[in-house]
Amino acid sequence: MNPTLWRRLLAEFAGTALLVTAVVGSGIMATTLSPYDAGLQLLENSVATAFALGALILTFGPVSGAHFNPVVSAADWFLGRRSGSGLAGRDVGGYVLAQLGGAIAGAVLADLMFNLPAVDFATKVRTGGHLWLGEVVATAGLILLVFTLARSGRATVAPAAVGAYIGAAYWFTSSTSFANPAVTIGRAFTDTFAGIAPASVPGFIAAQLAGLVVGVALVLALYPSAGESVRSRTPERLEGTRR
Repeated sequence: MNPTLWRRLLAEFAGTALLVTAVVGSGIMATTLSPYDAGLQLLENSVATAFALGALILTFGPVSGAHFNPVVSAADWFLGRRSGSGLAGRDVGGYVLAQLGGAIAGAVLADLMFNLPAVDFATKVRTGGHLWLGEVVATAGLILLVFTLARSGRATVAPAAVGAYIGAAYWFTSSTSFANPAVTIGRAFTDTFAGIAPASVPGFIAAQLAGLVVGVALVLALYPSAGESVRSRTPERLEGTRR
């Protein structure tokens, strides 16, 4: 039996909020503990984010699928639309709004925990073709990972695999792997290590949408029948049957 929509939206809001809190909070702590070592700061930030993401997928996956990401929700809908097995089209907008609200709330929460202004728009400019290419790669890889795990019947390892991928992508992409429009917007609300200037947000989101297209194309090329099992084996079933 599927959870009611309001429970799924609450899970997406809370999960995305806690994810952004982990990203921003660990960034603040990293700069406090290692103020003169950018490499160590990134290591601390990436490890905390990877562990938190895996734990959050385990926590909220049985309720909402633990998307926490508009591009994952969009891919879930698209891959399952013909068979009616993916996220219902009428629910996609609700998921995205919950994710956006959660991301902003998570950034505010992190700032408040560290006695910073609740909202302090970022000044860190992140722009340029090389960074956008990094976001295309990061997002396409995330989509490919999530939905090929689903198609191949290995969704139970998704919490560890997705956490590991995001943690690694911090290091092998030029953009440090935002790979998530909601998280990108949330990170614009904090002028800390993880922040992104509001003017840089549109470029990142455009690159993430391009990555969505590339990732879905790869899934369809490698697993032509992916849509048949997208609902039963994707992150939405990480713990078996939804409760």
